[in-house]
Amino acid sequence: MANRNRAVVPEARTALNQMKLEIAGELGISNYESIDKGNLTARQNGYVGGYMTKRLVETAERSLAGK
Repeated sequence: MANRNRAVVPEARTALNQMKLEIAGELGISNYESIDKGNLTARQNGYVGGYMTKRLVETAERSLAGK
């Protein structure tokens, strides 16, 4: 099975990890980097990934629109 966590642009990994931490903080999940993600609910983990996707899509749309 293919590794789905492989970054298409490996150079972006640091920025993506920083974004993940910022979003988790905005959602009220403290110490996201050091906590065991298995202790979080699927909803909590899903929110972090969902908001990351939403923010990345917004950034791409702005870039395509030239803003």
